[in-house]
Amino acid sequence: MIASAVLVVVIAGLLRWRRPAWYWLTFGVTLATFRVLARYTSVMDACGLTVPPPRWRLAIARMANRPAPEPRAPRLLRLRPTRTGLVLRLGLRPGQDAFDVAASCDRLRHSFAMYGVTSREIRSGVVELRMTGYDVLKRVQLPAKTQRTVMRVPVALREDGAVHYRDYRTTPHALTIGATKSGKSVYQRNLVAELASQHVALVGIDCKQGVELFPLARRFSALADNPDTAADLLDVLIAHMEGVYQLIRAEQRITADTPDAEIAADIWDLPDHLRPVPIVVLVDEVAELALFATKDEGKRRDRIITALARLAQLGRAAGIYLEICGQRFGSELGKGITMLRAQLSVRTAHRVNDETSANMAFGDIAPDAVLATIQIPVDSPGLAITGDASGGWARIRTPHTSLRTAVNACNKHAHLTPDLPALTAFRPAVEPPVTLAKIPAPATA
Repeated sequence: MIASAVLVVVIAGLLRWRRPAWYWLTFGVTLATFRVLARYTSVMDACGLTVPPPRWRLAIARMANRPAPEPRAPRLLRLRPTRTGLVLRLGLRPGQDAFDVAASCDRLRHSFAMYGVTSREIRSGVVELRMTGYDVLKRVQLPAKTQRTVMRVPVALREDGAVHYRDYRTTPHALTIGATKSGKSVYQRNLVAELASQHVALVGIDCKQGVELFPLARRFSALADNPDTAADLLDVLIAHMEGVYQLIRAEQRITADTPDAEIAADIWDLPDHLRPVPIVVLVDEVAELALFATKDEGKRRDRIITALARLAQLGRAAGIYLEICGQRFGSELGKGITMLRAQLSVRTAHRVNDETSANMAFGDIAPDAVLATIQIPVDSPGLAITGDASGGWARIRTPHTSLRTAVNACNKHAHLTPDLPALTAFRPAVEPPVTLAKIPAPATA
């Protein structure tokens, strides 16, 4: 009996050291559940998350000559184990605030012996605590089943164990920054691999002679590898956007003979047979489009930045979405950059070399995220801070996607590449995939 107990303890210790996810699913979730249930009331009291009992209970206690009732903790509405931790749903007592729970997350983490605790308000009076039992960002592995929908793909894992999605219909344009070897290219590569299976046209602008995006060219409808081609491509996209708006105007269905029809204001309100294919524009290094040395290059630069700003302001309804990436994104890139940044709702910052880049990403939406960005360690590629215009932010990490994996995904779904006549001149010229014939083994004596 003692030998069996020692063996179980040794196995649990090895799993916790080498395979924390397996340890959590086998031993950790049970121990953490009992620990939370046993310590819940005392921990809430120690963290200052209790309220005095109501006056009527105090009056009854005095009349009955009984001890005064203890302070009341938030009601534990539900406790749900997950593959990475626990989810607690709390019902707040009168006088409590969701901000008080959020401010106590670090104390709750230590009190319940969990790796991390985050909170969010579900509705008035209900707060959800997401607890993680181990470092889920150390070895990122997305769940086998994720909720993929139209223009919504999983790209990373959050620090609370939830999947981070890129939803273009909710937040159409995004900015991604990061220093060299910070994981920015892997993030972009993973995004392309996920979008490859969607009914979407991919347009790439890679001014590093296409070394980042050209291996994925079989799934791209257009690809520009220098600033001159990029300027012409952006002009074509603006012309395409104007044509889509004309189509929407013609099919708005505001006449009296269709009273129950949905009035069209963007491409998603159009019938399926009339809806243009959405376009995702990926800019690999935006600084190469903004820098110039001569007068002619300055005119080209203004033309490019103006086109990007117009697409960011007007492209959503026409189904054109921007993914702007760069090592650095600051006001020193010239006029129009700040105006372009204002239209990019989603901000994702990997490790940066200076605080100015972090301020440019989060200074106007989430100042707290600036400090978290500059604290990303060098030995954690793929770790990033993401936020949006709502002011919320979170730590995420992209699973490592090799270039070969992304190329295979693009080649597998190459038949889904839309053929847009306006972009034919910019279609990357790639050779068809070579099928190796089986070579018979040589005869041996």
